[in-house]
Amino acid sequence: MSRDHSLILTVDGFGRFIGRTSERIVVKEKGKLVQEVPFFQVEQVLVVGNGVSLSSDLIRDCAERGIPILFLSGSGKPIGRLSSPDLVGTVSTRREQMMALLDGRGLQVTELFLEGKIKNQMATLKYFGRHRKEANREVFDRICQGTDAMEDLLEELKAVGEGTVDQHREYLLSIEGRAAAHYWDLIGQIFPPELGFVGRERRGATDPVNSAFNYCYGILYTQIWGAVVLAGLDPFAGFLHTDRPGKPSLVLDCIEEFRSFAVDRPLVAFFTKGSKLRMEDDRIAEDSRRELTGKFFARLDEEEMYDGKRHKLRTILQMQARRLAVFLRNEGGYRPFVGSW
Repeated sequence: MSRDHSLILTVDGFGRFIGRTSERIVVKEKGKLVQEVPFFQVEQVLVVGNGVSLSSDLIRDCAERGIPILFLSGSGKPIGRLSSPDLVGTVSTRREQMMALLDGRGLQVTELFLEGKIKNQMATLKYFGRHRKEANREVFDRICQGTDAMEDLLEELKAVGEGTVDQHREYLLSIEGRAAAHYWDLIGQIFPPELGFVGRERRGATDPVNSAFNYCYGILYTQIWGAVVLAGLDPFAGFLHTDRPGKPSLVLDCIEEFRSFAVDRPLVAFFTKGSKLRMEDDRIAEDSRRELTGKFFARLDEEEMYDGKRHKLRTILQMQARRLAVFLRNEGGYRPFVGSW
């Protein structure tokens, strides 16, 4: 079965059980069948929230078939990933990845990660700004001013000297932070005032808008992690993000150039069109989480230009991870993914 017919099996609901029957994955609740899907149709299993149990037979069969099982909290925080130990790349890739931190490759790829992130943030702003040129000239003009300022930051990025990423990390983070300040201020102006969006809040967010961003970023994080592992890279050995026990810093590096295209663009459209999420106890309710999950994976199935051809965004994630591995092995160059607007 082709990837076009594969699916992300999402299980979200306290008390649900995931098991297997012959060649099918079964989801049950209080002993009653809720969903049944053939293994060959499943690309990955996404377990969201608390109280979901899995059988050891299911875990074994998924590992044998190369189907990862991903765990996400109800707020979108990635918890873990189960996959086959055979899904690893060559030792040479990881050795070069470690060595790159100590030479110019680490700095170069970090600058490219940030270039991709800022350019895609600018593209997202321009995408929504063009629809406001006539409807709200004041917001349109502010977007133009903000993207001009972000263009200046790209020039600063180009002017970073030689050396290692450790020598320039603080300055690079300053550029990233200043670009983010422009970006989120303008996103707030694009949103209708009744949303009450006053700025980006990450941990502990209780408002629907920030909660939605955090939740979808969490799902994107799991997809980037999978792409990094399949490319033979070590998810815990990053460049811009520093090493820390349990922190997959390379995943956090690689996610940057995809945040605005994979998550921000569909969510800004969702909220500006008047759509709402249902909240329970300052968290996204289960039915709204399912809605967001569906929208996220629908976005990954949309096509973007990449190397002169149209590819699904989910495919581009994997292609970029492989391109990074090639670059670190000194076998080719790296270019950030930059989408159109």
